[in-house]
Amino acid sequence: MSAVVLDGRAVAATMRAELADAAGALAAQGRPAALAVVQVAGDPASARYLRAIEKTCETTGIGYAGHVLPADATQEQLEALLVRLSANSSVNGILLHVPLPAGFDADAAVLRIDPRKDVDGVHPVNVGLLAAGRGGMVPNTPAGGMELLRRYGIDVAGRRAVVVGRSAIVGRPMALLLLHAHATVTIAHSRTRDLAGLVRDAEIIVAATGRARIITAEMVRPGAVVVDFGMNSGPDGALVGDVDAAVAAVAGYLTPVPGGTGPMTTMLLLANVLRAARTTT
Repeated sequence: MSAVVLDGRAVAATMRAELADAAGALAAQGRPAALAVVQVAGDPASARYLRAIEKTCETTGIGYAGHVLPADATQEQLEALLVRLSANSSVNGILLHVPLPAGFDADAAVLRIDPRKDVDGVHPVNVGLLAAGRGGMVPNTPAGGMELLRRYGIDVAGRRAVVVGRSAIVGRPMALLLLHAHATVTIAHSRTRDLAGLVRDAEIIVAATGRARIITAEMVRPGAVVVDFGMNSGPDGALVGDVDAAVAAVAGYLTPVPGGTGPMTTMLLLANVLRAARTTT
């Protein structure tokens, strides 16, 4: 057996065209979509990531405005900027790029974002709406994983799913999204006993631990669906996931790293911007 590759790059390319059409339709109605990104200077890696978002906005016709605060900015300045952007009717979506430098309180800053413009889905209002199954903005990375499953026609209803990892931005929201899609969900973490046995019983495995190759072929039942959110540096510096490459010979479906869930994140971010544009203008 060789797993079917859940190709995030291919799906992202299709979504990019769809987003461009949707953004054009909104602009034709006099409701152009626009994203504001806020960051504190000092992280070259984040600058590259945000440039990629900016380029995708350009290709889809979504407005982009970058707001870079100096490294010596204060918490008060950051929060004041977020308040101004939240009140700006020409801004539909706001992304606060984290992690912030030492000395900043990201949780306090997020509270200054209008929940309707919180396209990262991290405001407590949106977290609560997701938990209650009442909509709201959903974090982009897990939403991208679910979109991949949907695009490949993988029905999760009634299936046993194990989410390995309980972070607030990937593991927990992914578990909730699977639950809302009628999967039977278990969350595993660093204190889970017999992790291998628990994972082996799953029909859907989600890896979101940040630990390279923690999911091995021996832990995967034949034909399982495996969604890998891991992005780790291997011994040679290459990007590797939380799932070992040998799993491809056992699983039925598998997201590759790179090229699986990663390319989907930006697409779901911009989908949230368009959603916000429909409700905030």
